[in-house]
Amino acid sequence: MKVHLRQRQQTKKGNISLFLEIYKGTTITSDGKVKNLRDYEYLNLYLIDKPITPIERQQNKDILKLAESIKAKRELEIKNGHYGFTSEFKQSTNFIEYFTELMNKRSQTKGNFGNWYSTLKHLKEFAGSKITLREIDQKFCESFKNYLEKKAKKTSGQLLSSASVSSYFSKFRACLNEAVKDKIIFSNPAIDVSSPRIIENQREYLTLDEVRAIVKAECRYEVLKRAFLFSCLTGLRWSDIQNLKWSQVQNTNEGWRITFHQQKTKGLQYLDISEQARTYLGEKGNPDERVFIGLKYSSYMNVELSKWMMRAGITKNITFHCGRHTFAVLQLTLGTEIFTLSKLLGHEHLKTTQIYAKIIDEKKREAVNKIPDINL
Repeated sequence: MKVHLRQRQQTKKGNISLFLEIYKGTTITSDGKVKNLRDYEYLNLYLIDKPITPIERQQNKDILKLAESIKAKRELEIKNGHYGFTSEFKQSTNFIEYFTELMNKRSQTKGNFGNWYSTLKHLKEFAGSKITLREIDQKFCESFKNYLEKKAKKTSGQLLSSASVSSYFSKFRACLNEAVKDKIIFSNPAIDVSSPRIIENQREYLTLDEVRAIVKAECRYEVLKRAFLFSCLTGLRWSDIQNLKWSQVQNTNEGWRITFHQQKTKGLQYLDISEQARTYLGEKGNPDERVFIGLKYSSYMNVELSKWMMRAGITKNITFHCGRHTFAVLQLTLGTEIFTLSKLLGHEHLKTTQIYAKIIDEKKREAVNKIPDINL
């Protein structure tokens, strides 16, 4: 790392501006080219262009001497690890390993660990398993954001939701903030990168009458029918239902309860379920057996779910996850307050649950507008 004293002609005033050019080494860009890393510090010191009098020449000498002393001071600060620059050794830190270390510190944090884990997976897919903190600049941050928005996919093969993109990029930015605090880098290169915009998609759900209709309708796969109706009555996700084992189902003095780690957030949850929901679990099996044996994520299961809905006279685009939405909307419609619903759904933040409150507000507006014109 070197410091150079540079001069630049100022056309308006005719003076010469003095500034420091701080060379910080090189990096390899995403397209394989070598890029020089430089910082600039303008000193607010000016030389008189083409001095004429002895006073002007002496003034230039004094200003140059002052500039040289500032340069020497910066060189000493850099050597001692100050002035916003860290050692080459620290900047050579493997970012993936650094991110992994921070992720592991969050292993006991409900919900948070799962998001950090998913972010790490996408980081590796984007940049590989070895990239130094020196290589992460604003262009890298912009490219990673673009990757999350347009290329990164879920395990199902679908693109990430806008909420997931926003969450993963915030974890990436948070890691860089930690690197600043640890004095590995001077500033966060993602600070000027705009956060991904969250787009709220329409959430399909079933009304109580529609749930009653699918109970009566035929479904080719009995396990699919039981599992979907169980989701409507509990709000559990597909992944948690698919992996549910009998050892996680307990009959307590207060009633039936499921104790499990959410597949999405890894958080431990205690969920009380109704007697009605318990009937859809079927006959109790061995503790290590899955409750819904034969339930698989597949195209033929998805096709049958659509056919089942059509047999019940439902034309909505219903996926398995709509069972969770159905539970949330039914609970709010029947008077459950939103904080309790948030706990039942296992949401980490109340604002996630408030999306369902918006649906209820829309239904209320529809209801009040149903009254015909009374001025006829």
